[in-house]
Amino acid sequence: MIAHVRPAQLTEWLALARADGEPLVLDVREPWELQTASVRAEGFDLLAIPMGELPARLHELDKDRPIACLCHHGARSLRVAAFLEHNGFAQVANVTGGIDAWSHERDPGVPRY
Repeated sequence: MIAHVRPAQLTEWLALARADGEPLVLDVREPWELQTASVRAEGFDLLAIPMGELPARLHELDKDRPIACLCHHGARSLRVAAFLEHNGFAQVANVTGGIDAWSHERDPGVPRY
């Protein structure tokens, strides 16, 4: 089941997820988006793989590791979360509202675009 986690709730989700392994935030935005606005990996690991590259790079991810997917508003990351779940990933979450909500709820220093 895909969990839906707001950026303001991510710290709590990460703490709970640690029971199953070190959590990963998977940023599925395009390189130009990462240059425009990025999050700081504080208390979690961060990996950027654009959504379109994920099928070819799926082997880079551990199926047993908790993964929270992040994009601009939450639509692409939800699709990626569903793809991961379909491919046997055990614990997947979508960061609802994406980096746009991250800027409002978690770190106002992250630019909006």
